Amino acid sequence: MKKLSLILALGILPAALLAQQEEATPDTSWKKLYRESAPRINDLVHTKLDVKFDYSKSHMNGKAWITLAPHFYPTDSLTLDAKGMDIHKVAIVKGASSTPLKYNYDGWQLHIDLDKTYKGGEQYTVLIEYTAKPDEVKVQGSAAITDAKGLYFINPKGEEKDKPTQIWTQGETEATSVWCPTIDKPDQKTTDEIIMTVPAKYVTLSNGKLVSQKTNADGTRTDDWKMDQPHAPYLFFMGVGDYSVIKDTYKGKEVNYYVEKEYAAVAKKIFGHTPEMIGFYSRILGVEYPWVKYSQIVGRDYVSGAMENTTATLHQESAQQDARELVDGNGWESTIAHELFHQWFGDLVTCESWSNLTLNESFANYSETLWDEYKYGKDAGDAQNFGDMQGYIQSQSEKKDLVRFYYNDKEAMFDAVSYNKGGRILHMLRSYVGDSAFFKALNLYLTTNKYKSAEAHNLRLAFEEVTGKDMNWFWNQWYFGAGHPKLSIDYAYDDNAKKVQVTVKQTQTGDKAFVLPIAIDIYNGAEKVRHDVWIKDREETFSFPYTSRPDLVNVDGKKTLLAEKKDNKTLENFIHQYKYAGQYLDRREAIDFASRNQNDPKAQELMFLALKDKYFGLRGYAIGKLDLKNETVKKQAEPILAEIAQRDPKATVRATALGALSQYNEDKYKSLFTKSVNDSSYTVAGTALNALFVQDSAAAVAESKRLAKYPAKGKLIESLTTILVKSGDENSFDIIAKAFGDMPISQQKFNLLQPFCQFLAVVKDTKKLKAGVDMVVEFRDALAAYGLTPYVNGLLKGVIDRKNAASATADKTSMKEQIDYINSKMESGEKKSF
Repeated sequence: MKKLSLILALGILPAALLAQQEEATPDTSWKKLYRESAPRINDLVHTKLDVKFDYSKSHMNGKAWITLAPHFYPTDSLTLDAKGMDIHKVAIVKGASSTPLKYNYDGWQLHIDLDKTYKGGEQYTVLIEYTAKPDEVKVQGSAAITDAKGLYFINPKGEEKDKPTQIWTQGETEATSVWCPTIDKPDQKTTDEIIMTVPAKYVTLSNGKLVSQKTNADGTRTDDWKMDQPHAPYLFFMGVGDYSVIKDTYKGKEVNYYVEKEYAAVAKKIFGHTPEMIGFYSRILGVEYPWVKYSQIVGRDYVSGAMENTTATLHQESAQQDARELVDGNGWESTIAHELFHQWFGDLVTCESWSNLTLNESFANYSETLWDEYKYGKDAGDAQNFGDMQGYIQSQSEKKDLVRFYYNDKEAMFDAVSYNKGGRILHMLRSYVGDSAFFKALNLYLTTNKYKSAEAHNLRLAFEEVTGKDMNWFWNQWYFGAGHPKLSIDYAYDDNAKKVQVTVKQTQTGDKAFVLPIAIDIYNGAEKVRHDVWIKDREETFSFPYTSRPDLVNVDGKKTLLAEKKDNKTLENFIHQYKYAGQYLDRREAIDFASRNQNDPKAQELMFLALKDKYFGLRGYAIGKLDLKNETVKKQAEPILAEIAQRDPKATVRATALGALSQYNEDKYKSLFTKSVNDSSYTVAGTALNALFVQDSAAAVAESKRLAKYPAKGKLIESLTTILVKSGDENSFDIIAKAFGDMPISQQKFNLLQPFCQFLAVVKDTKKLKAGVDMVVEFRDALAAYGLTPYVNGLLKGVIDRKNAASATADKTSMKEQIDYINSKMESGEKKSF
């Protein structure tokens, strides 16, 4: 599962609002509820489904033949998860005949009395005929998975213009049981066969291999998908829709991309690295891709980022990027890598409980670093790793263990600890044991536990077996402990004694002292001497001899430590670090320090040097750190920025430079901005449009209206929409509303929410106002699991306030109708919020 990135949106909320939301959920009884692994009374063996869809009701009629066996102890009963279904028949199947069984159903679980007592390992098959009604099930999602009704009918009656009719499923965490009676726990594994009857115009996708297709006389077609290797029920998948299927291969296995037809031409530009990814991950793990095929499908209105259903990954519609978006780079590539790595970590070996979710998600998260490092170089991998570390630190999750057996809801496990922190812990583990041992241990873990479920100790045992080292200290500290070190690092040079003392203080709250094996590198010029040391106490001092005073002492020389650091080096030290230590984080730390000292000519020199860094990410970062209020910096940076804006090979860096040039407010750049508005990169075009607005607002509004006639996404649609909103021209409503309405759930759409509401405040046409409010409300309800309902309602309240202020000079009847309508929508939102 790859989460949506909207968690970042919380950073803009007022502190008072966040405090108010926290006070609304005071229940802490869960802190005493131990979340054990689900007991295995009966084990799933095989699941066969035969389903038909009722598009008019958003129902699914199904037959399920479920083969099970008592895990160990004899039993005469079976309990299946079956949420919100109509149960029509329950029977035991013996050969070609079936006999009805007694059962009790509470709308949530199906309790069945078997026909006899079955011994441990003795198989039996039950038949259940049922109707799934997902839209009528009352379930709650989370910030990671914003809904949990399992089976989704998208535009089933075709009533929404420009939206395809689709069906897709989302099983994680325990929502497969909304459409398939099962034991919906991650420690269950079963083979399956899913037979779908659908309108013949649609294609289908499920787990495993498509073994047959039959055309029916009523205009439908029946597709039979078989999955011959066991996997967890939450990984079951069904997808139906009018897709183009773009075919690829990996070592003779099918690799397919299911996209909406307009994206067929660019499907391989989006997903085309998949075969290379499969080969790369297979090589480093020493475990060949384990399944019969790998397909990826894009679903409209998907409730998360993406989901690793076995052999059939589902992606949010943001994956579908047009050719101009791809000029900036494939923004979905890390998600593609993430979900693919789950086919090993999560699908082949599955966490036995949600408490151990990190065994799935930390590996998928870290796979993004591994892919970037392999494909685009170490700087790219380090940048990905650092970004994820910052995501964890900014989440303020220091009190949460990585593996935790106490949580308020299983959905709460899908957070920056299970993902980001877990990935960084793997990075430290790799650094500590070395690449060879790291990947050999992963191989042992996968081969020992394949087709099974595992807990964190299984991973520890694999590392101990390979390295010959006791790893309990590492697991106890990082897997079964909370927090991270905060370090203050000081240096004392004694030229008489020819020694440097390095003092490292752990300043995090509490008494915990982290044990940290780290490298301390000492530089004289380009020459480096590495000292491997262990930090074990809250304060440690290390002494190193020298013949001449070092130019740099670099603590955490490998730059792999998960920590916050206050590194008390001098500017000269950081300049040397940038030039000679050379890793991504070495250079970034130096840029950060220099950026805080831009009155110093040496710091300025470093900033200008960084504008030409070999890695595009640091070039753009350095541009953003320039102090253009400093006249010296502004003057000296100008020709460099102008050169970058026109000639940097990376579009996103050119865009950042254009944004910086807009601060000069020089007429000579107007032609550059105007020309760049038509750049093939949406990011360049959108940034140039903003720059032009600063220079000549009327020209920018005219350009926005012109550009709105053509397809636009990314930064360009955000910029032109924002500019049209600022213009206050109600005639632009159709353009603005379409742009906002067409955006998928994303950070970009969230960014437009506030200016869109400001625009609604000046819209006089009641019909248009209602249409705009409906769009805001639809987005608000989709964000309910993020706790953002009060924030969005606050924006709508702002619209009401401005309407009230304008009522003295407006049509009072129309104004009252508008205000009443907004109030009604705010009230409905308060009832829906979690």
